[in-house]
Order: sequence, then C-alpha cells, then structure tokens
Amino acid sequence: MTEGTIPAAAEEGDTLTRLEQEGEIAADYLEGLLDIADLDGDIDMDVEADRAAVSIISDSGGRDLQKLVGRDGEVLEALQELTRLAVHRETGDRSRLMLDIAGFRAKKRTELAELGAKAADEVKSTGAPVKLDPMTPFERKVVHDAVAAAGLRSESEGEEPQRFVVVLPA
Repeated sequence: MTEGTIPAAAEEGDTLTRLEQEGEIAADYLEGLLDIADLDGDIDMDVEADRAAVSIISDSGGRDLQKLVGRDGEVLEALQELTRLAVHRETGDRSRLMLDIAGFRAKKRTELAELGAKAADEVKSTGAPVKLDPMTPFERKVVHDAVAAAGLRSESEGEEPQRFVVVLPA
C-alpha cells in the first residue's frame, strides 16, 4: 500500500458509517416532525443501494400517516427533500436519502417494476419503442432497472416535470 491511499474495506466502512449517520439525523428530524404533527409512527433506518433509507411505519394501519404521503406521494416527495436538507445542514454533504411512509414507496416500486416489465414485453413483441407517462426521478429509476433486468434498454426524455421513460428495442 502506498502512502496516502485508503484500503477499499476502510472506504466501504466509512461510507456505511456516513450513511448510518445520515439515517440517524433524518430519524431525529422526522421524529420531531411527527411530534409536531401529533402523529404516531415508528422510524426504521437501513442502508440500501448506497443510500440511507428511512421509513415511517405505523402499527395502527397507517391511516394517519397517509396525510404525510399526500396525493400520489406529493407530500412524501416534499418531506424527503426537507429531510435531505436537514441532513445537509448537519453534515455539509448532499444526501441521496430515500424516505418511505406507510409503505407507499415500497408498493409503488412493485407497481413500477411490473409496468417496466410489461413495457419491455411489449417492445420485445412489437419491436417498436414504448413511451410511458411522465414520472418522478424515483419512478423512472425503478422502471429503468426493470427494463434492464428484462434485457432491454431505456432512456429518459423530456423536461421536468414532464420527463418520461422510453423503452427501446435491444
């Protein structure tokens, strides 16, 4: 090992520690938010795909938490951005933290993976590209991953907030 280099295992450990710290900061921020809103929820932290992942879950079915999800996840997206800003304020680093509330994002991920697989099947059978409706960056990422898993490629086109996925023949 040369002077000034860091072993890969140490870098991975540092990354995991940093992501766990992001999760803890986010959890503290979200617990404060739940207290202010007088909502019950438990915070679950994890690290998934090189991102801190924080979920707010409820034992009571999560009906109260639906207020924090909003229509089509709009409130969830805003809370995720606010939580990322809270992490940035504490660490000075940009966060790619993912927030899920009452399983909304997990359910959405399953639906989008099915949509991506269905679009890939259509492209395989017709040979023609398929354009999907506009999606958020999270939604597009899930579809891109599903299309890649089906052995095809996809691209994002358009400008926010009308950016959409096009599934292309191999």
